[in-house]
Amino acid sequence: MTTTDPAATIDTGGWGARHAHDPTAVRDDEGTYWLFSTDAYAAGHVRGGVQIRRSDDLVTWQFHGWALDGVPAAAAAWTGAEGLWAPEVVRVGDTWRMYYSASTFGSRTSAIGLATAPAPTGPWTDLGLVVTSRHEVDGPNAIDANVAVDTDGRHWLVYGSFFGGIHALELDPATGFAVDAPGPGEPTPGPGVLLARRHVSVEGAIEGAFALPRPGGGWALVVSYDSLFSTYHVRVAVADQVTGPYRDRLGHELTDLETDPAAVGTTVLASHRLDGGPVWLAPGHAAVLTEPDGPQGHGRQLLVHHVRHGDDPTQHEVQVRRLVWTSDGWPLISPQPWAGDLERDDESTWPSGVQELVGDWELVTYDRPSSTVVEPHARRLQDEDVAPLTALGHGRFSGLLDGSATECVVFPAWDAVRGRATLALTALAADGTVTCGTLLP
Repeated sequence: MTTTDPAATIDTGGWGARHAHDPTAVRDDEGTYWLFSTDAYAAGHVRGGVQIRRSDDLVTWQFHGWALDGVPAAAAAWTGAEGLWAPEVVRVGDTWRMYYSASTFGSRTSAIGLATAPAPTGPWTDLGLVVTSRHEVDGPNAIDANVAVDTDGRHWLVYGSFFGGIHALELDPATGFAVDAPGPGEPTPGPGVLLARRHVSVEGAIEGAFALPRPGGGWALVVSYDSLFSTYHVRVAVADQVTGPYRDRLGHELTDLETDPAAVGTTVLASHRLDGGPVWLAPGHAAVLTEPDGPQGHGRQLLVHHVRHGDDPTQHEVQVRRLVWTSDGWPLISPQPWAGDLERDDESTWPSGVQELVGDWELVTYDRPSSTVVEPHARRLQDEDVAPLTALGHGRFSGLLDGSATECVVFPAWDAVRGRATLALTALAADGTVTCGTLLP
């Protein structure tokens, strides 16, 4: 393995949520959360091997170290990488599998490798490369792994970044390697099934895909668009099968190269500011943590992503937000960061009548993301505004809002700016616009 040792002057123990990039989180049998992320540090390289953090509440994080001693030899030889990127960690039976990425910035001479461990804390054993790519060969960039298991029990590696788009490659559930690998433990060049891509006019800027099942059947694909450092944001689309085709709210396929690339995909999270709060810049590269089912049969789901500080975009950290589903199966994201023990989870207590929506709201609307930060605006919802909505239970509402067909979810949240319990709202209009809100005092 190749390793760059940590500088003695760097206190990694004090990092907490900072320097966590391209994160994914899992929960062990004891209820402890483990975060795995890219070997990133705002001031430069520290060392390679995949960063690990632990938490009891998904709010306060402790730096735990690295999964591996450095960049595994095969990955280093193929890519020249000094660190590992965008890990994906999944449990298969009693074994934890970690799919890590190795590459260098701006190149698609890349590889996704596989390591296994008996627990998230390790020890992790590298098993070799799963899929590779070369910069001079057209096709997907072999980074940004995500594993999805379909209803037939087939395992899929969803991967890709910029260049040739997002693909799905079938895996052997028993080994974790590609079903069409040339030999046991040998990598395949892919590419697999095309799921999403963007036009060269926007540099093909799509990456960090995560596929998750929709309630009632089908799949949603969560992807990140645009520039990592400034205009990064999260969009979604849905499909009947994990292999697509994925369509946004307006019916555009994510493989569509004819439509304006800014108009394809439904935006659910982008750079924004809440009144009195900081600017959260370029949120993205999201994974979804699905908790075990609760007493009401609704397993909590949380979007785990990185975000940059508006006053210093070189600084980045992990952030967690509640993910909710509309009554017709679209994933939407809370406007408030997750607050751990301060949150209320029992969906049976979520708003059940339209009257609970009446009041003063602070709203942010994600329409056509640009280089500007989405600013909040105030809106008072009155009886006549919410009357055309139908309450469907568990915080779900459907009907006309401002004359537009809208699916809406309202749920308890913690107002991070004002330090108080409140309600949050997230709504998807027929035109694909998403509006998120916080109920004000």
